[in-house]
Amino acid sequence: MPPILNAQSITKQFGAKPLFKDISFTVDDGSRIGLIGPNGAGKSTLLAILAGAVEPDAGELAVRKRARPAYVPQDSRFAVGLTVRQVLEDALGTAHVSEGEREGRLREISGRAGFQDLVAEAASLSGGWRKRLAIVEALVSHPEVLLLDEPTNHLDLAGIEWLEELLAAANFAVVTVSHDRYFLEATSSEIIELNRVYAEGLFRVKGNFSRFLEEREAYLESQSRQQESLRNRVRTEIEWLRRGPKARTTKSKARIDSANEMIGQLAAMDSRTTVNSAGIDFEATQRKTKRLVEFSDVACDIGDRRLFSGLKFVLTAGSKVGLVGPNGSGKTTFLRLLRGELEPAEGSIRRADALRLVYFSQMRELDEELTLRRALAPEGDGLVYQGRNVHVASWAARFLFTGEQLNQPVRNLSGGERARVLIAKLMLEPADVLLLDEPTNDLDIPTLEILEENLLEFPGALVLVTHDRYLLNRVASTVLGLDGEGHIGKFADYGQWEQWLEEDRTGTREQEPGNKATEAAAPRNTSQKKKLSYMEAREFATIEKRVEESDERLAAARARVEDPDIASDAAALQAALAELDAAQDENDLLYARWAELTDKAV
Repeated sequence: MPPILNAQSITKQFGAKPLFKDISFTVDDGSRIGLIGPNGAGKSTLLAILAGAVEPDAGELAVRKRARPAYVPQDSRFAVGLTVRQVLEDALGTAHVSEGEREGRLREISGRAGFQDLVAEAASLSGGWRKRLAIVEALVSHPEVLLLDEPTNHLDLAGIEWLEELLAAANFAVVTVSHDRYFLEATSSEIIELNRVYAEGLFRVKGNFSRFLEEREAYLESQSRQQESLRNRVRTEIEWLRRGPKARTTKSKARIDSANEMIGQLAAMDSRTTVNSAGIDFEATQRKTKRLVEFSDVACDIGDRRLFSGLKFVLTAGSKVGLVGPNGSGKTTFLRLLRGELEPAEGSIRRADALRLVYFSQMRELDEELTLRRALAPEGDGLVYQGRNVHVASWAARFLFTGEQLNQPVRNLSGGERARVLIAKLMLEPADVLLLDEPTNDLDIPTLEILEENLLEFPGALVLVTHDRYLLNRVASTVLGLDGEGHIGKFADYGQWEQWLEEDRTGTREQEPGNKATEAAAPRNTSQKKKLSYMEAREFATIEKRVEESDERLAAARARVEDPDIASDAAALQAALAELDAAQDENDLLYARWAELTDKAV
């Protein structure tokens, strides 16, 4: 059977440089493709081309006869006044579902997605619930392939788990643009990276995200060796050319042509493999005070609803706090309390004198009419960073912007580029406390990794609201959980909060007197083993396969040592023994880790 979607030699260009050129991409029945790549690589554009929403400049897209693609773009917007019911009824009508089936289908799909109020206005829903509605709206047509562009950006953790379960049970193909590494690990059986560092413009690996990382590292190492070998050959040929060979003989002419071809190949490879990364480095103040913010029995209300109460919490220099909870549980409100924008309904909040808080809002407020130059440097062509004068062009280049972009309006920037502008502005403000509200939305994976490193090294305090479980587990030293029902809990990691929330859902969690975070922080049953954290659970799910692969590598290494041809060659034998030692060390470590995780899991 032909592929559902077959894009051949696709090219798309915006401005002077092409986003991608001669890209070929197929989607088959049952595919679970995670599409990744750096900001600006063209992931969203490629997805829109696959959906038929954007035309390529060259190449063609073939869609299998009678196949139905469904496309959910990044921004989920609905007309003002439409209710959830009306959105779904319209989708059922467009999908030509018979009148008799519509009500049952509507109730089934809305119930599975968690919609309880079908008369709620769709446009007024939170970002996460609008995203759920957009996904459900797309699924009404029973598509052969679902195309999702950054679906986790506005979903809370419960919403991400809902989507993971939905995709796991799906009988259609899925292509997902995402930067959420846990989500990619859980939902993808194939990863494609769109990136100009690859000769074909993309790199495709069968397997989950962990497997992709291994294959990519091996590919890039091989490419680096090839590049170095070509560089040495070019160096030799350039020396020969400098001696002025006469192109009189066929042999000399062929060598000159070959040398020029190799020089061109090396130049193209050097251009393609030059990778820039954003220079993120938050600046802290030199404050000596350790206790920065102290909450004493704080309660917070929105309207007639209590978000949380009895909160005792101290934010100290160097602490890294992850703030988690369902949409609407009060995470952003908690940040507003920290900033002093809101006053608590009960209790008190004490802040250190002259406390400097720097806030990254998930709303990404930027004046869209400003040029990039004025957004980065409002007062001129220079700015001051860590006591040094920096030209705006140099500052822009640090965040991967070109000189051509400086005079373009902010409205032309992608979501990831806007996030980099905001981070660039935050870095100019020395901070005692960083308050980051969903900073990972639209950032590519390389930029996320740099952000993680800098947050770990930041000497001030950090309060981080994020749905990115990988970032949360890596950066946060403690997690403050809000359950959306007035309760709070303080935990060592995300996995413990997840367990607490599940106990709350099933009604098995004991209610702590006053629901104080200080009380919730105490172990509820110190005799019980700590369960696997979310990161460990993901690791445990794949470790048996990794052990099997390690066993195979160890057996192959032993076979090479015992090979008579290798045993008779001293240099080859030494290399084979070194490989065997490395394989044995890896195998021992994996078995030890497997035993450790198994002990925690049972």
